[in-house]
Amino acid sequence: RLCLKMGARTETLYGLSGMGDLIVTCASMHSRNRRAGILIGQGKTMDEAIAEVNMVVEGIVSAGAARDLALKYGVDMPIVNEVCNVLFNGKSAREAVDELMLRDYIDE
Repeated sequence: RLCLKMGARTETLYGLSGMGDLIVTCASMHSRNRRAGILIGQGKTMDEAIAEVNMVVEGIVSAGAARDLALKYGVDMPIVNEVCNVLFNGKSAREAVDELMLRDYIDE
């Protein structure tokens, strides 16, 4: 929704640079973002995860940028908001998941 609101083409999102990159980032154990996410999910802080991965974890910066763009364009992005709460505001991953799962149902 955010990308489309910003003028992206649907074809780009469903291509290798969109969906392809997302699948690799989520599924590959070679993904720095996935490794950092697993560590954070295990209770490590953002800084501890970055130190253990010992490489750039671009998803951390991207999460903040996505949240800022969502606010600018008026797009509700609850998962991005909770990811940022975990990364930057000290919320536990468990709390973030609970809040997302207990949200009121809306058509998304």
